[in-house]
Amino acid sequence: MATLRATYIGGPTALLEFGSVRLLTDPTLDPAGGAYASGPATLRKLAGPAISAEDLGAFDYVLLSHDQHFDNLDHAGRKLLSKAKAVLTTPAGAARLGQNSIGLPPWGSIDFPVESGQELRIVATPCRHGPAGMDRGPVAGFCLFFTNDPEACVYFSGDTVWFEGVAEIARRFPVKTALLNLGAARVPEVGPFHLTMTAAEAIEAARAFTEATIVPLHYEGWAHFSEGRDVIAQTFESAGLAHRLRWLEAGHATAL
Repeated sequence: MATLRATYIGGPTALLEFGSVRLLTDPTLDPAGGAYASGPATLRKLAGPAISAEDLGAFDYVLLSHDQHFDNLDHAGRKLLSKAKAVLTTPAGAARLGQNSIGLPPWGSIDFPVESGQELRIVATPCRHGPAGMDRGPVAGFCLFFTNDPEACVYFSGDTVWFEGVAEIARRFPVKTALLNLGAARVPEVGPFHLTMTAAEAIEAARAFTEATIVPLHYEGWAHFSEGRDVIAQTFESAGLAHRLRWLEAGHATAL
């Protein structure tokens, strides 16, 4: 079984070392204090990255859930994209980004050869970035596994709420590690509803991904999160699922 280590950088950004492959999720590496106009709203960044762009080192691929919101791709993160062999994202995002980006529709997949002779398969998974009919544009999550070891499947949710599409992922893939963008993001300018999973929805995900370790991401570092670590931890404790949570220490690799 391929080893997995994750280094939490901040927000939705983590460096995944999966076997010999290094993947970066939703790169956000600007310093704290930025204000980013996003339609009628302004997103405010409260914390900088645990590892700077300069100290990040080489990586192979970027898993970019979407490019249209700065809390998933900020200025420094955007500059890093050219260093990847490929940037996996939505078809709409790939059309905007060009260059080394590859757009995958929901359930679309691509295989990459690995030095060990294996093949890494990355499958785009469905997301809904808000309530039905009022989502915030196309978003992708990703499942990844080596084709000779499909049971060791890693899931990065991207920005999504709990909905039937996530339940379908659980039915299709034997996910062993689920990195979930949580925080119950709320932007009053676009409505009172949450745009990423609540802690209660993360419980639904944990019950669907019965064998998975749950790794929270994207719950701190930006002003629009309405649920932080304390709420997530308490909700899992109340549900009797605290043992399923694995918190990442910022700036340090954690074996998963």
